[in-house]
Amino acid sequence: MSDIQKVVQEKYGAIAASVKERASAASIGCCGSTGCSDPITSNLYSEAEREALPDAAVQASLGCGNPTALLALEAGQTVLDLGSGGGIDVLLSAKRVGPTGKVYGLDMTAGMLALARENQKKAGATNVEFLEGTIEHIPLPAASVDVIISNCVINLSSDKDAVLREAFRVLKPGGRFAVSDVVLLGEIPADVRRSMELWVGCVAGALGADEYVSKLTQAGFEAAEVEPWRVYDVEDARAFLGEAGLDVDRVAPLVKDKVASAFIRARKPQADACCGPECCR
Repeated sequence: MSDIQKVVQEKYGAIAASVKERASAASIGCCGSTGCSDPITSNLYSEAEREALPDAAVQASLGCGNPTALLALEAGQTVLDLGSGGGIDVLLSAKRVGPTGKVYGLDMTAGMLALARENQKKAGATNVEFLEGTIEHIPLPAASVDVIISNCVINLSSDKDAVLREAFRVLKPGGRFAVSDVVLLGEIPADVRRSMELWVGCVAGALGADEYVSKLTQAGFEAAEVEPWRVYDVEDARAFLGEAGLDVDRVAPLVKDKVASAFIRARKPQADACCGPECCR
């Protein structure tokens, strides 16, 4: 396990424990501890979505978007959530694919998996399975998933190429990749890039928008696109820079409008029509 994975695992394990204890749970988010005022993690789900889920699933929501809203899931589909955390996106997806579908949640943090399984029981979701593992080595067979979702997790990986190759591998031909992630729209200071706290908080490990598309294409995907939907200004930047111990007055103007939450979509090409062993993917 890399140093980054260890730090991520420790932080998210602590968050899971905090949520379970209901000790300041509502004030903890992916990119800091500023809660509902956090510029990255706030206002991502509708009131109806939140009310239909266990409180702990909502409190442990650590993302930067709502990947379940990126495309219409269909009854009977198989969905995989990379870095499923407390299970909010898994449980929302499970309602959409119905009893004939299946949703897998993959996470490497034992505390989060335990919390997610408790939330699954409370929600009565029988078409859900939570798996322990890393997103760089997905414990599922090739061509077994219709849709991959993820919520502000791929940016935490130090080997994003491996993540995207694995995502491509487990998707069925024609399968969809639809994730929320933090992306960069310009160069940011080196000390922000070096900050482990900001890496765990979704910023320092983020790819540039064009780089994201390039890596998806290299992994074999087609129709890759990045759609920034929430671009952060100076005051937003202050909220996540201050917790990393950086000189906010100096750094915030340098990252203004260069960090954004985005929807990232791509598709695995359909299999070759011949379907012989020498030409099918």
